Amino acid sequence: MSGAGQGSGADGVVTVAALSAAEAAEEWQRIAGQVARANRAYHTKDAPEISDADYDALKRRLQEIEARFPDLASADSPTQQIGAAPSETFAKVRHSVRMLSLGNAFSPEDIEDFDDRIRRYLNLGPDALLTYTAEPKIDGLSLSLRYENGVLVQAATRGDGETGENVTENARTIADIPENLTNAPELLEVRGEVYMSHEDFAALNERQSETGGKTFANPRNAAAGSLRQLDARITASRPLRFFAYSWGELSEPLGETQMAAVGRLKALGFQTNPLTQDCDGPKALLEVYAEIEQKRATLGYDIDGVVYKVNDLGLQQRLGFRSTTPRWAIAHKFPAELAWTRLEKIEIQVGRTGALSPVARLTPVTVGGVVVSNATLHNEDYIAGRDAKGNAIRDGKDIREGDWVQVYRAGDVIPKIADVDLSKRPDDAHPYTFPALCPECGSDAVREEGDAVRRCTGGLICPAQAVEKLKHFVSRGAFDIEGLGAKQIEMFYTDKALPIREPADIFTLARRDAANLTKLKNRDGFGERSVSNLFQAIEEKRKIALNRLIYALGIRHVGESSANLIARHYGSWTAFEAAMTGAIIGEGQEWDDLLAVDGVGSVMAASLVNTFHQDAERASIDRLVAELDVQDVERPRTEGSPVAGKTVVFTGSLEKMTRAEAKARAEALGAKVSGSVSAKTDLVVAGPGAGSKAKQAEALGIEMIDEDAWLRLIGA
Repeated sequence: MSGAGQGSGADGVVTVAALSAAEAAEEWQRIAGQVARANRAYHTKDAPEISDADYDALKRRLQEIEARFPDLASADSPTQQIGAAPSETFAKVRHSVRMLSLGNAFSPEDIEDFDDRIRRYLNLGPDALLTYTAEPKIDGLSLSLRYENGVLVQAATRGDGETGENVTENARTIADIPENLTNAPELLEVRGEVYMSHEDFAALNERQSETGGKTFANPRNAAAGSLRQLDARITASRPLRFFAYSWGELSEPLGETQMAAVGRLKALGFQTNPLTQDCDGPKALLEVYAEIEQKRATLGYDIDGVVYKVNDLGLQQRLGFRSTTPRWAIAHKFPAELAWTRLEKIEIQVGRTGALSPVARLTPVTVGGVVVSNATLHNEDYIAGRDAKGNAIRDGKDIREGDWVQVYRAGDVIPKIADVDLSKRPDDAHPYTFPALCPECGSDAVREEGDAVRRCTGGLICPAQAVEKLKHFVSRGAFDIEGLGAKQIEMFYTDKALPIREPADIFTLARRDAANLTKLKNRDGFGERSVSNLFQAIEEKRKIALNRLIYALGIRHVGESSANLIARHYGSWTAFEAAMTGAIIGEGQEWDDLLAVDGVGSVMAASLVNTFHQDAERASIDRLVAELDVQDVERPRTEGSPVAGKTVVFTGSLEKMTRAEAKARAEALGAKVSGSVSAKTDLVVAGPGAGSKAKQAEALGIEMIDEDAWLRLIGA
């Protein structure tokens, strides 16, 4: 999608800055499911369906979209997930310290931004000394090793970051993992990567082939599959290795710096990567990156980038963590590839908001180790070779069926068409005419002024929109009903005996157990047990968190992040529903209160209010809620917090900490942080340069303090 506005990159690929909010939400929704499926395939099944580069591209596009449109980010976003749920095959281990993933960087500018973000967060000037470490990013399987009094007592995979799989007996068979340590801390949790060398991988596949066993696609798959065996003897027969690079729970520090701590791990008997080194700033980091990239082919094991970490562990602690990634580390990934192939056909897909999205069907081609047969074409402007303002992209070359096209994958969503070779254009290739009618229902497809996307006006009569809304309803961030995915939704939507045409139908389906069991159990893909499991899964989802319900409704512009913020603000479905019912767009207390939610703007607010004021939509929501037990938002445990439950507004310049750090601390203490002052505001923290918000607080008689008083208040 190109959007209203900001043009395209130097390579002709439309940037995230060019997306409108509506386009961003549509694109985000389309690819979120791909990331979730990739996580399950990679982490749970050890059988990835896409390459690492493609996965990075998917997540990076989501991250870029969420950075520009924060309302799309949330705890349930695929960008906020770590790994995948642990397999039911193994006993579960809950990590005492979460095993987080790393944010990704792809360019020198990203590294400069990484350094700038850290300095801003810590209030460090550009000339202040800030050192980092750089180490190869091993392409293997993350593993945590717990030692008590020097004895290995537990080994666990990362799993979803909070809960992993117990693979202790298997880990004991790996030569690089010592079972006993001398002079180790009383409690020591060592973390690192299990991997397999190229030479050992080739030998293993040869043996597997000779004995008729399973061969592996790459060393990472082989290492993961070998470690996650039920029979430890199989693991013992596989040539697994282990690099230690981090730690979790400790009874005493390993050192004051990252380098010193890794050195301590090496002294204890662990293998650590010899290419790890100190770096003074971004320039030195990029030099090490280039050096390691040059050595990549000769290392003898797979790496997919270089990891940078703040060296000072005290600063690491201060920087802390986001929901899934540390602020003090980042992975600088190696670039993906380009490839040329034939564009066979352009097809139109209709999304849940009615957006018509063109997709290129390609002659299959391998790009970065993955066979690609589809690519996004964004919208009609992109196909025509222009951006939303009419400026030329790709030197003005349009895209036609039959064209020889360059497929581009690095740092983007699904593959894109980056360029066209006009010298190979067929004589009978005609300019593509974008449809003015919806291909699913025949309704007018209208492009509103300022919108880069053409949308079907059919609404609920359009089967594509109805089906996509239902798919969204059962998606991972929403109700996430086991056994009721996209394929089943499509089947039930067209079913005459057991139709699911709106969300409430899912729950009435499960209520008529006996009759529906008989109707379903003899159909393709369903037996008596699978139907019973489906009904049970539906029943379990009658109890649902408020934020998940709000997100599941599929209201335009409302992503998981904004649903979470709205849920925290209102606390219960009763309060939320009453506020939306009573709200009038542009006026009144309910409207002002909605706009006071940090991250909610007038466009999103209007979309929410409109949804609850449309008779058909409201009736559908009421039928759904009648089937549910909507859970109120749990408040954080903040005993003794002086700001728990209070609404706080920060305004002006903060000098002792950044706005991000101040907001994070306030929320951790149970406060609500609002972006605007209202009668419901309890406290305003005003720094130098405070303007209209300070005046408004004064006029309303709201308590106002400076930054020093705020720090004293929270005991910082």
